[in-house]
Amino acid sequence: MIQKKITRLPKDPGPAAWNSILHPDVGYPTLEQDITADWVIVGAGWAGLAATRRLTQLLPESEKIVVLEASRIAEGPAGRNSGFMIDLPHELNSDSYAGSNERDLNSILLNRHAIDFAEQAAMEYDMPKAVFSRSCKVTGASTQQGIQHILSYAKHLADIGETFSVKNAGEMTAMTGSSFYIKGLQTEGGAMVQPAAFIRRCARGLSQRVSIYENTPVVELTSGDLHTLRTPKGAVKSKHIILAVNGHIQSFGFFPKRLLHVFTYASMTRKLTSSELSKLGGQSDWGILPADPMGTTVRKVSNYAGSGDRIIIRNLATLNQSLEAPQADMRRAKAMQDQSFKDRFPMLHGVDMEHRWGGRLCLSLNSMPAFGEIEERIWSACCQNGLGTVKGTLSGMAAAEQAVMGQSELLNQFLEHDQPSKLPPEPFLSIGANITMRWKQWQAGKEL
Repeated sequence: MIQKKITRLPKDPGPAAWNSILHPDVGYPTLEQDITADWVIVGAGWAGLAATRRLTQLLPESEKIVVLEASRIAEGPAGRNSGFMIDLPHELNSDSYAGSNERDLNSILLNRHAIDFAEQAAMEYDMPKAVFSRSCKVTGASTQQGIQHILSYAKHLADIGETFSVKNAGEMTAMTGSSFYIKGLQTEGGAMVQPAAFIRRCARGLSQRVSIYENTPVVELTSGDLHTLRTPKGAVKSKHIILAVNGHIQSFGFFPKRLLHVFTYASMTRKLTSSELSKLGGQSDWGILPADPMGTTVRKVSNYAGSGDRIIIRNLATLNQSLEAPQADMRRAKAMQDQSFKDRFPMLHGVDMEHRWGGRLCLSLNSMPAFGEIEERIWSACCQNGLGTVKGTLSGMAAAEQAVMGQSELLNQFLEHDQPSKLPPEPFLSIGANITMRWKQWQAGKEL
């Protein structure tokens, strides 16, 4: 019998804005008693709910499934991302998103499988297009350096047989209303989501079959013939556990000194008025990924269920191995995002940011996931390497299939990876990583 005490919980700064602009959710109970289950999924984000949904497809209804979420549904990283589901190569550790041809081809097949799974969930749970829609992905450049990134990426896509189209400055302005972008690269096959609404609707749909508990962090894990997950007010005994907690997996004692905890930051405007929307022009809903991986991501979303038309600006990345981001990083992000907004939307002078927040990513040096059976009948579906919507969905599906089936076609493809590589020792890791990110952000120049 092995007992692990979980003595820390990650802290996400600021509100989960995508969740805040929705109508309040009825929510789920907090676990306040001792119960038993056949399966427990820890974490109700993209990986956790994908694992849960896949289990409901693979297991008979007599099997009891419990989901434990440390905070409120969609308050954690699942409701804090930019809402892109990207099918094509998107390595944040690289200079141009691309990896090796063979690895990227396999990754594309898996990513599209995950997006299909999410689309099926969207249909099953009756999600409108404002919550989930298959869409193109547009990468935008505002400098000659950015154009070179686009051309390099386009060559890589051509080498692996992927189709794409190039958008000129006029087409980029017609799309965004902004004259900031001088060239774009458009690909098909991805999706765009309102991440908090998607997670909420998935949880609501799954709650007809499984038991979900909110505000129920795991504070102790004891493994044995029956594993025990202790929470502040109760406990669950279960034969099978899937940990879908991304970088927080290290707090459980797994993958020590192998995972990077990166915070990214974003701001969201207040609701735009009809006059401001007229000044802006462009399409009602769009998203732009930066040509430089360290540049600025921008989304424009239209009104959904009273949430209003808004613009989201996302940039800055910091390494925070403590799983907390200091206020100094939030202040730095605020200054950068206000400038990025001003550069792109001078016609919207006077539009304030209503929400500012940070969210956690988990990366590994070699861009490998923290996946697999880590103790007998305990599986990890963690370390999404900056693509939580897609890689989280994928690892959750794969963990459920490995736990129930042992092997599958999906697993045969997904398991073609190494374990996360070992990190350099502190303080060299944090000092070196943050200096490197600042240098890359400086190099991004106007793309930021």
